[in-house]
Order: sequence, then structure tokens, then C-alpha cells
Amino acid sequence: MKVAIMTDSTAYIPAEIREEKAIHMVPLSVVFGDDVYQEEIDITTEEFYQKIKEAKELPKTSQPSIGYVTAKLEELAKEYDAVVSIHLSSGISGTYQAVVSAGKMVEGIDVYAYDSEISCMAQGFYVLEAAEMAKNNKNPAEILARLDEMKKSLRAYFMVDDLTNLQRGGRLSGAQALVGSLLQVKPILHFVDKIIVPFEKIRTRKKAINRIVGMLEEDAQDNNEIKVVFIHGNAEEAALDLQASFKARYPSAETSLSYFGPVIGTHLGEGALGVCWYKK
Repeated sequence: MKVAIMTDSTAYIPAEIREEKAIHMVPLSVVFGDDVYQEEIDITTEEFYQKIKEAKELPKTSQPSIGYVTAKLEELAKEYDAVVSIHLSSGISGTYQAVVSAGKMVEGIDVYAYDSEISCMAQGFYVLEAAEMAKNNKNPAEILARLDEMKKSLRAYFMVDDLTNLQRGGRLSGAQALVGSLLQVKPILHFVDKIIVPFEKIRTRKKAINRIVGMLEEDAQDNNEIKVVFIHGNAEEAALDLQASFKARYPSAETSLSYFGPVIGTHLGEGALGVCWYKK
């Protein structure tokens, strides 16, 4: 059985890695007024952060259409018997459901949609693992079982400089955002039951970052076989500093750097930082 691996653009896996590992992608979009940009295709992350500084209003985001996904699956059906398609949390986007619906309309390929219940490179971890397994001729059931196993140890926390974007985008309740902005709180956020919720409210950015790194280090002490990604919203230097500091203390840990691209960056805003890890 030949198995394809597909994801969406919010995994933020660089194009060269997707090509190298035969990972297929459907893009989400950001909408500035009447202009629609498919992320990773029509607009780069750098262009997005520049554009958002100049925009009078926060852009909107949109999922790929069922028609677009159907066409992609029909294309894969020419070469593959099945596809494992891994997507951002169904609690913040309809992308996963669009793939489920499209999969029922396409003949000649078995479609296994997987809800990562998260996003960004945390989602990317699942995709890269699935791609490696597909390369080694594992079947969809084996791949999905491994992803479920990973989900048990995967942890991800992030903090934003300003809660306004999350509130306006409907990803965080207005009351929570208002309280946070009034108190100048830098809340640590995470995903619970597929949606973004506060984990802890901390008064300063530095203390919030230290709290996240502290949780990471607790797990790193218990398990040297840990894979970590440091994620930033146009704040590469801060993320690199975190990575270097952690790597100096835990040299055996496998670390990488990633970013919040246009769609997720719309909701988190510039300056957001996140850390995700799982036990290999």
C-alpha cells in the first residue's frame, strides 16, 4: 500500500523539507480587505508581518475550500492508495472537517484525516513522524496509532504580547482578554479540548517565558530523549536565545526553531513565543 502524507500550511514545515519528505500541503489563507493570500504560496511570513504593521484592520483567515481539498485528493489518488492527512485543531478551524467531507467524495483513495488538536510545529511533529513512517512502508493504522502515542506526551505552551488579536479573532473570550490587558498580564496559553485557553496568568513576559522553560526542563530531566521546538512570531532572536540556553544545559535534546506564520500570526500577533516538546 502506498500512503501519502498531507497537512495544511499551519504546520509551517518549510517547502524544501516538504519536498524532501514527500509531504503534501493544502494552504489556509489570510485576507486583507479584498485581497486573499494563500500562506506559504502567495505571501511569505516576512511579508505578512510587514503588511500587518501597515494594515488599518486585522486580516481575516480562511480555511481551504472543500473543492480545493477534493481536487488535491483526486490528484493524490492517481499515485497513492491512501492518505493520512494531519491538520490544525478542529476547535479553531474547519480545515479538518473539510478534509473529512472531501474524503467522502473522492474515489480511488482511502482518506484518514487526523485532528492534531493543536497547530504550528507541534502539528508538524506529527506530520514529520508520519512521513518517516510512510517512507518505511507503514500502513495508515500503524501511523495513526503512533500519532496517538505521541499525543500522550506532547506539550505546548505559548505567550502573546497582546491578547487583542485572539479576542477579535474569536479564539479567546472577551472577558479573559479584557482582564489580561487591564492587568498587563502575560498569560501562558495552551490547547485543552482542541481550543486555546489560559494555563496561567503571569505579570511579566520574562516570568512567563521562565515558567514555560521551567516546565520543559522538568520533562527534560526525566527523559533525555526529548524533541523540542522553539516557535516565534517575528521574534527570531528571542527564540534563538531560548534554544541556545536550553541546548547548553541539555545537549542531548533534539531542538529546532520554527515560526508562527500568517494565519496563526494573525491571531497571536507579533512577538509571540511558544515552546513545544514530546518524548521520543
